[in-house]
Amino acid sequence: MNDECDVKSNVEQVRKRIAEAAVKSGRKPEDIHIVAVTKTKGIEVIRKAVEEGIYDLGENKVQELLEKYDNIDSRCRWHLIGHLQTNKVKYIIDKVSLIHSLDSLELAKEIQKRAEKADRVMDVLVQVNVAGEESKFGISPSEVRDFLLSVRKYKNLKVRGLMTIAPYAENPEDIRWVFRDLNKIFIDIKSENIDNIYMDYLSMGMSNDFEIAVEEGSNMVRIGTSIFGKRI
Repeated sequence: MNDECDVKSNVEQVRKRIAEAAVKSGRKPEDIHIVAVTKTKGIEVIRKAVEEGIYDLGENKVQELLEKYDNIDSRCRWHLIGHLQTNKVKYIIDKVSLIHSLDSLELAKEIQKRAEKADRVMDVLVQVNVAGEESKFGISPSEVRDFLLSVRKYKNLKVRGLMTIAPYAENPEDIRWVFRDLNKIFIDIKSENIDNIYMDYLSMGMSNDFEIAVEEGSNMVRIGTSIFGKRI
C-alpha cells in the first residue's frame, strides 16, 4: 500500500485526505501543516518528500535528528516530536524550529537556559496526556493552565500551542473524544490571552487517525507511515 518508493503518490493521497477533513471542519486545507515523521528513514527517501514540497520534518530522537540535519535541504524546518531529556536540549537548541514535547517545568527551565545562551527564542508546544495513559508523557488536562502560567515568565521560550498523542485504536472514531477535549482546552486558553502564551498550533493526529484529528480542530499533523511506508 504505502511503498517507500512511491512517496510522491503517498504525499498526494495524504494532502487529499487532509483537504477533505479540513472542509468537513469548515477550514481551508492550506491551514493544516504536515510534519513528515522521518524516524528510521534514510536521507534519500526523506529527500523525496522534500521534493514534493514537504519542508517540515519531525524526529523522535535527538541523535537521529543530528545525523540527518546537515544532509537535508536547508529550507527544511526540523521538529523534535519525541520525549526530550533535559541533558539533550543543548544539542538541538540551534537546530529545531519547534519542540512539540514540553512536559515539565524542569525541561522548560533548561530550554530557557540554552535558548538564552544561543540568543534565540525557542518555540515549543506543551504535550498533554489527554487519555491519561501511563505509557505516555505529557501533563494532565487539568494542569495545563497552571503549567502555562508557570512557564510564561521565560522570555527565551515561547509556547505556540498544544500537542497530544492519542491512544492507538483500530477504529479512530473511538478516540475522537481525545482530540475534541484538547481542542476545547486550546480554544479556552486562546480566549484568555495569557501573556507570552500563544495558541497558534494544535499538533494532533498521526497516520492512523489524522483525519479525525483534523475534523476536531488539529492544524498540525505528524505523518510517518502514510508518507514513507511502514517501518521495517
